[in-house]
Amino acid sequence: MTKKEKKEAIADHFSSIMEILELDLTDDSLKDTPKRVAKMYVDELFEGLDSSKIPNIKKFENSFEYKGMILEKNISLYSICEHHFVPIVGKAHIAYFADSKIVGLSKLNRIVNYFSKRPQVQEKLTVQIVDFLKKELETNDVACVVDAQHLCVSMRGIKDVNSWTTTAEYSGKFLEDNFKNEFLKLIISETS
Repeated sequence: MTKKEKKEAIADHFSSIMEILELDLTDDSLKDTPKRVAKMYVDELFEGLDSSKIPNIKKFENSFEYKGMILEKNISLYSICEHHFVPIVGKAHIAYFADSKIVGLSKLNRIVNYFSKRPQVQEKLTVQIVDFLKKELETNDVACVVDAQHLCVSMRGIKDVNSWTTTAEYSGKFLEDNFKNEFLKLIISETS
């Protein structure tokens, strides 16, 4: 199905939902809502479902033989809960140990963005980020922690606006306590 066909089908279905809710689709403010929602779903919120959008990870030779941890923290994360289709908002923290290859730091942000832009559960998202980086960097030494607030918890059900969910996936060196602890300490350290 083309993007245009997807948008048309989603708009039709969303119009039906709005009609069931007895919303006035002739109202100036609502009449184009089905098209706006369809465009947002296909082009923005769920662009991670389009495999052609997978980030192109340009790798560089680690010519200076850096052996330490590389950490990108506080990466903004916006996703949609696959159970209730409401937002998940948070931060991802990714680290890896350089081997023969390194990546530009913005690529880590792009990876988080790509896997976030689909209906998700946080546990799966955390694992997808780590698995993708392990494959791309050809190393097992990758870790990811995701801290997020789920609007399915704060807007509905229990309506707890203060709780956050944290998930963590460690592999390679990060399974060793000293490296895991260094990673966690760096995440919480303040930057000036």
